Amino acid sequence: MLSCKKTYFDVPFAHRQHLHDGHCSYIHGHNWDISVTFVCDETDENGFVVDFGKVKFLKEWIGAHLDHACLFSNDDPLVEKLRAAAPEAWKIYQVEQCSCEGLARHLYNVFNGMVIEKTGGRARVYCVEVSEDKKNSALFCEDSDTRMLP
Repeated sequence: MLSCKKTYFDVPFAHRQHLHDGHCSYIHGHNWDISVTFVCDETDENGFVVDFGKVKFLKEWIGAHLDHACLFSNDDPLVEKLRAAAPEAWKIYQVEQCSCEGLARHLYNVFNGMVIEKTGGRARVYCVEVSEDKKNSALFCEDSDTRMLP
């Protein structure tokens, strides 16, 4: 198995940990880094795991969904109130859990399906690492049950 990694630096977005008992329960932002590790058993005709010039669809997805967005966990009771109060002020993206750990898992599932589709199943995502302000990070890696998610 061969691997390579691509990192998208300084993606600005906010989140709120609504169950947190401290200041993280308030909406706050970070500059996030998102690192994607790709793997394959056989390289393409150029000897690449993935051609970095051909994974622009990941950057486009990040721009469309995360850049300058506000992430909320699906069970956050304020999401609909905030959206209704000023829909023009929010780019809301909801995930199961908007912690670093939850976001790493979510992005793994989204990106893996995209990479498998775009490479015809030749390559896949092995890990996604999400970092908040380059100080804190979480890593989600494939396991035998999630290896080839659609």
